[in-house]
Amino acid sequence: GGRAAVQIGRRLARLARSHQVIVVTHLPQVAAYADAHLVVDSAGNGASTVRRLDDEDRVAELARMLAGLGESDTGRAHARELLAAAQEDRIAS
Repeated sequence: GGRAAVQIGRRLARLARSHQVIVVTHLPQVAAYADAHLVVDSAGNGASTVRRLDDEDRVAELARMLAGLGESDTGRAHARELLAAAQEDRIAS
């Protein structure tokens, strides 16, 4: 669940201090700990694109991952809270 995902995010962030870590995840609690957030979009014709998210796009993507509602005010608030908690956790450890 969510607690286990937060622990995974913490451990990956700690590992990333001294190693390059690339993670593919559908867990927003893990993604919130990332230094950079990339999204892979499928074009439907077999091709895919990869894009790096800016801060607002990251909030929208985490909100979508959390609730499936990228445009929801509640989802965005939760995503911002998750990012802030991960940032505080990274600074404290």
